Order: sequence, then C-alpha cells, then structure tokens
Amino acid sequence: FPAQSKYGRRGTVTLILGIDPGSRKTGFGVVETDGTNTRYVGSGVIKLPVDQPLAPRLKVLAESLTEIIGEYQPTVAVIEQVFMAKSADSALKLGQARGAAMVICALEGLEVHEYATRKIKQAVVGTGGANKAQVQHMVTRLLRLPSTPQEDASDALAAALCHISGEAVMRATGARAFATGRLK
Repeated sequence: FPAQSKYGRRGTVTLILGIDPGSRKTGFGVVETDGTNTRYVGSGVIKLPVDQPLAPRLKVLAESLTEIIGEYQPTVAVIEQVFMAKSADSALKLGQARGAAMVICALEGLEVHEYATRKIKQAVVGTGGANKAQVQHMVTRLLRLPSTPQEDASDALAAALCHISGEAVMRATGARAFATGRLK
C-alpha cells in the first residue's frame, strides 16, 4: 500500500525541483504533489559571483544545487529549455549553466525533464506569451503564497508546476484561468 501522504490521503508524494538557470543567478523552487494536491515547499535564488570567470560561477551553481537537493530530497527536476538570448555569448553561457544544473541533477539521481519557456507560461498562466509579472502573480495565487517570490524563483516554481500540468494545478488549487491581468 502507498504511504499516508501529508494531505491525509493514501498516495505517493512527489517532490519536484524547478530550476530557472542563469549564468549570473539561478532560480529554484520546490513543490510537492500527490497528484491531487499541490503545495509550496521552498524557493530562492542562487547568486553567482559575477566578478569571476564562468568556471568558478558554474562551480558555485553545482555546489549550491547539490546542497539544495540534499536539503529538500526531490525526485524530479524540471529545467527551463534555452531560449534565444540577446547575444550568442549570452546564449552559450546560459546553455553552460543549464548543462551544469542538468548534470548535477542527474548525478544526484533525479529524473530530469525540460520544458520550453512558452509551454511553462501556457501551463501556469494560460498563455505562452505571458510576461514575468503575470507568471509571478499566478505562481503566488496557485501556491497560495503570502507574498510574491523573486522573479527567478517564481520562474523556477512555474517550471515545477508545469510538470504537474497546468490543468491539474488549476484543479488542485481551485484557481481558474488567468486573463487580462487577473484571475477570472
């Protein structure tokens, strides 16, 4: 039989680590779900030393993610796919940070999933063209947070919620679709 969940039902609770990678800062967010209910566990931003070359920054990212995984014990990681950045150099650095995050998650035994930014926004906000403020608003509402998480942490939480599925999140939290800047 499955273990008793924190929600009072029999079922398996899955901890999902969302990651919004960056070469200057990386957002992370952890949510748990039993397939019916979704709950916020933790989030934050890993600030990387911008005054150092890329390799030491990636080392800080790897060490920080290892520590976060050790603390929260997720079994699934969700990482935002690379989008076309302002410059090729920025895109390359972002790709390297993303790769470092993926390797650490894989080494720690997590199941790793990737989603395009538009898909994450579609799942959480209802439109792939949503702006950062809309994503933050919906993450705050869906997870019933007392305050709005930092932008990068909010994007990471949105990635984790996307993995659960936008419709399932809406059902589990009782939220309705987002349109024109506010919930319907």
